[in-house]
Amino acid sequence: MRKLLLNLQSARGNFFALASTSVFLGLPCAEAQRMIEPPPVGVLRMDGARIHHPVADPLRFDLREGIGPDEAGMLAVMLNPTLRAARDRRGLAQAQLIQAGILPNPQISYTRDFVTGGNTAGTVNAFSYGAGWDVMSLLPLLPKRTAARANVRSVDLDIAWQEWQIAQSARTAVYRVVAREAQLARAREADLALQKNAGTLKKAVEAHQKTVLDLAAAEATSQDAHAVALNLEQDVEKQRLVLKKTIGLEPHAELRFQSGIRLPSSLHPPAEAELVAGLETGRLDLLALREGYASQDATVRAAVLAQFPKIALGFTKISDTSDVHTSGIAITVDFPIFDRNQGNLATERATRQRLVDEYQNRLFEARSDIATALADIASLNRQIAAADEALPLLERLVSTEETAVNEGNADVLGLYFARSNLLQKRLQLLKLKEQLVEARTALEIASGRYLPGALVRTHPKP
Repeated sequence: MRKLLLNLQSARGNFFALASTSVFLGLPCAEAQRMIEPPPVGVLRMDGARIHHPVADPLRFDLREGIGPDEAGMLAVMLNPTLRAARDRRGLAQAQLIQAGILPNPQISYTRDFVTGGNTAGTVNAFSYGAGWDVMSLLPLLPKRTAARANVRSVDLDIAWQEWQIAQSARTAVYRVVAREAQLARAREADLALQKNAGTLKKAVEAHQKTVLDLAAAEATSQDAHAVALNLEQDVEKQRLVLKKTIGLEPHAELRFQSGIRLPSSLHPPAEAELVAGLETGRLDLLALREGYASQDATVRAAVLAQFPKIALGFTKISDTSDVHTSGIAITVDFPIFDRNQGNLATERATRQRLVDEYQNRLFEARSDIATALADIASLNRQIAAADEALPLLERLVSTEETAVNEGNADVLGLYFARSNLLQKRLQLLKLKEQLVEARTALEIASGRYLPGALVRTHPKP
């Protein structure tokens, strides 16, 4: 397995819990405050071979070299504050597992009676002591421990499902930034060219070589292109902030991308039947629900066993004031006349049924989401192919219009209209590729499977 090298301040990594396991009890306030702050980037190198995730292979990278989509996803798994809070549930589940295996304490009693008056001839002080224990606590012990162990597995899987979703969000956010930056580059290129063109036309109008109408058209087109570039600048900054938030970095943290990140031009995922066939074993949330059902089923069995009458056995030894000693046993039986644990049993059964219905609903939604994502991918593949074919035609049209305008055989408005169409088509193509990335992410989340990069074909940027 490859190793993952990250620049982090502190981390404790094993299966799903990567947050710090330090205890704040007894620490100075300043030190405790430092421990709960999010780990900054660029302080300590960490060996990611300690990180084992059921759906993500280990990677090797250094933040100083920049990150890509997969690295952003792994960083989000370790740094996202939401996940660090979610992992605290593991400690609660482990505590519940410990509690489930603890038996009630035995009870010991002792009394002493002193002779204080009356006919006290030949009397002695009396005493009694006894010991008792609730033997019925053994009945639900096994199902309670079974329920607690299943709950621990359910919590682990549920946390892993949250990690998977946030990792996918971080990967998609990287592609969004790349797509918006590519759109911005195209918009700035068009803006600069149109500004130069407007300046040239202005000089030509002053020299009475072009008309005022030509200049007005050039300036209007230049202003539109400049407005598009300004909007995209704002969008790029916004998407970068979204990416940093998803990863768990501060808004002003420096974040560099690896070179060569390309947007996909087509995607060829597995068939729907293959994706659906492995759904119940691939989706971590479905596995978590199954473990949750197993836990709740054991809880129902424990509630059924709790309906048995409570029986406590004890041993007693008594000495009265006449110095007569007796020993015996004590049996205490709780007759279930009014409280037969029927309320708790009904609650646990209703909870178990809710888990069954939730599982079926989640499975139904997953199948529907897979079909929707596959349909979107097929449609986007066709739209991107059509846009790729249209671009050379629009580029030739712009070139033809430029030649015709320079020769005085065409109106300048037609040239600006052709340039605007070319810019819009290039931006549309980049948006379609971004939507293809989002459709792939939706398919990966719906199926619980990671689609490797080999399934993605890329073409040169438009």
